[in-house]
Amino acid sequence: MSENGNGDFFKGLFFGGVIGGLLGILYAPKSGERTRRDIHKKTDEFIAKGKEGYEDAVERTQESYQQAVKRLKELQKEAAGAIQELEDRVEKLAESGKESVSELADRGKKQVQDKKGRVRKAVDAGVDAYKEEKSSK
Repeated sequence: MSENGNGDFFKGLFFGGVIGGLLGILYAPKSGERTRRDIHKKTDEFIAKGKEGYEDAVERTQESYQQAVKRLKELQKEAAGAIQELEDRVEKLAESGKESVSELADRGKKQVQDKKGRVRKAVDAGVDAYKEEKSSK
């Protein structure tokens, strides 16, 4: 038999049992009042079990909901911590970059001043050489 065939068989068995039980109660050699009382009692038991199952399901659902909310709050805290950590790293990198740029700018200024001083000395030396050359002629 296939799986579907097994399922149909068990469904039929279950419903047949329920229907057979009801028919047995209805056609039992009891008085009508006693039979109605039994049916009422069984109905009350069935309703009580249904309410109990419903209450259990509601309780489990509430617990699951509370656990999900708790976990979401934990994840939110973790995310906030990770974001703060990233912001701190970016700030440190930016500060480091500022220091590097500042150092490079200072070195560049110093090199420009050194070159400027050399050029000035070379120009002065050229002017002096030109004056000497001119005065020696």
